[in-house]
Amino acid sequence: MRNLSLLILAALLAMVLWAALVFTGARHGWWHADPGPREDVASFFSTSVAALDTAGQGAVAFVLIEKGKVFGEHYVSAGTPLSRDTLFQLASLSKWATALGVLKLAADGKLDLDAPVSRYLTRWQLPETEYDADGVTARRLLSHTAGLTDGLGYMGFEKGTPVQTLEASLTAAADPMPGADGRTRIGLAPGSAWSYSGGGYALLQLLIEETSGEAFGDYMKRVVFDPLGMSHATFDLAAAEAAGLAPCFDAEGAPCTYRNFAAPSAASLHASAADLTRFLEAQMEGAGDPALPPGLAADMRAPHASQFGLPIWGLGVMLYAEAPGGGYVVGHEGMNFPAIETTARIDPATGDGILVLATGNPGLAATLGGEWVYWHAGQVDVRQIDSMLPAIGLTLLAGWAVIIALAVLALRRMRRSKTPAAS
Repeated sequence: MRNLSLLILAALLAMVLWAALVFTGARHGWWHADPGPREDVASFFSTSVAALDTAGQGAVAFVLIEKGKVFGEHYVSAGTPLSRDTLFQLASLSKWATALGVLKLAADGKLDLDAPVSRYLTRWQLPETEYDADGVTARRLLSHTAGLTDGLGYMGFEKGTPVQTLEASLTAAADPMPGADGRTRIGLAPGSAWSYSGGGYALLQLLIEETSGEAFGDYMKRVVFDPLGMSHATFDLAAAEAAGLAPCFDAEGAPCTYRNFAAPSAASLHASAADLTRFLEAQMEGAGDPALPPGLAADMRAPHASQFGLPIWGLGVMLYAEAPGGGYVVGHEGMNFPAIETTARIDPATGDGILVLATGNPGLAATLGGEWVYWHAGQVDVRQIDSMLPAIGLTLLAGWAVIIALAVLALRRMRRSKTPAAS
């Protein structure tokens, strides 16, 4: 019986070790092509440019940052030519800027990140559920750990269609992405888990307006965009079109029109590659930008949520991978209907980063961003792990099957060795 117990324990231990090996191997590129030498920046840039040119549709802005300076930039358009000053709709990348606006309120002493947000709100309140709304704080809204279960994703409103008020959208968004609940409400114990919530950032927009006494766009221009030199950035679609907005293309590369949003804080900042390069450079370690209070950028990228046992979210930014010199590669990405995709990722310690803004090229921004993370940090980013789960699962099952088969074989041998020989 003792030998059987030891055999079972050894098999279980082997299964656990195999699982750890598979997940570690997946993170370090078992199913990922070699991106080339990390020190060869020119090669990575030229390979990326070739991929953009090969796509042959839509509109794309690509910027590669090295040691705090622009190494190279490339623009592709099937329509109106682009420049570094052409605006793009940023989709959920907008949340990164909104987070900075919230944190500047806190830095100015106008907001306690750990106080119930209900303390600051008069125009709308979270509906009552079985969970205590006092646990919904700005810090948890920023890190998607406030327990909100709206699942938003917004589709937006076509031009000429009335746009919901912010309060109506918080109550029940009329434009949820497929599969989203759309109601900004507490469905999990605040602080208990990470759950992505566009409604949480709509609530942060309301919080900014009520706390600052300004319209959201006006506040963001005064406190974030102007100090950072983001001269073209705007949450207003009409203003963006007047300033020069990149042509919109759908997934097949056909022309389309942009949409308006009830919660632009979550989905519809419009900014140029030049604007966003300034935004990223200001958040590098040692940048010394007076527009960012000391320690604010560091607070944003400290871990506040985890998944698969990995830290994945800070305050307004995703933690894509551990950075080679310590800390994390951080950033955000976005996706709006019909085919607007963006990503921005930086290693603040080294001053390196990537920016991809695109319409009409599904998957392109996330793919290039993921390639850059693996090339720079030697790790597959946490977003790509989701797509690798089927391969990880099959590898796990195959290994476990071998371990179980070996254990059964060992058990049979043990039993045979105990069977008395025939006389």
